[in-house]
Amino acid sequence: MAAVPGGGRPYVLLSCATSIDGYLDDATEQRLLLSNADDLERVDAVRAGCDAILVGAGTVRRDDPRLVIRAERLRRARVARGLPPSPLKVTLTERGDLDRTARFFTVGDAERIVYCASPAVDKTAELLHGLATVVDAGDPVDPARMLADLAGRGVDRLMVEGGASVHAQFLTAGIADELHLVVAPFFVGDPRAPRFGGDGPFPWHPGRRARVVEARQIGDVVLVRYALSPRCPDA
Repeated sequence: MAAVPGGGRPYVLLSCATSIDGYLDDATEQRLLLSNADDLERVDAVRAGCDAILVGAGTVRRDDPRLVIRAERLRRARVARGLPPSPLKVTLTERGDLDRTARFFTVGDAERIVYCASPAVDKTAELLHGLATVVDAGDPVDPARMLADLAGRGVDRLMVEGGASVHAQFLTAGIADELHLVVAPFFVGDPRAPRFGGDGPFPWHPGRRARVVEARQIGDVVLVRYALSPRCPDA
């Protein structure tokens, strides 16, 4: 699934799993498992084909993700292509309230970049000294500015794994090319829980139809791959 060239920015792939009614999680403190083992293997392979993986600071705090390639065969394949074992790790933050001990910063050997709102750059750089590169991304954080910086760092393909507000930012800005949406076979039905696209009106051009390029059952979940821009290939 190579990206179509052009656009002057990295190819942006959004990835998420939801309940049937569109929730990304429930309202409890325990993380809701929406995917399954086979789908997690698929996600690992998609990650391995990307140059960078991005999550928001809220996801770093709440889920404490490692954002590394898990399968050794995929890590070896990347190294054989002259790449690091895992893609670049990226997060974005308005306030810089991140934990130095989070697995985002402490697990794996990938380079880490934190895109930060201008007022919080200095304090965040001091907090994360030796752990990550902190980059001024405007006030508020500008996703387009962030993509331009990533392109300058050689990132051609970016995978955005959430959370809800980050997905909404990319959709609202019109800078998402593809969506991998996994639907789990249950309902959440709790308005306190986060939903894909955020709490307000859906941000991606109401009435505009995405193009379905793949639909596949993976165990008890269903993957639908949508093209959000002309850059997304058909297969």
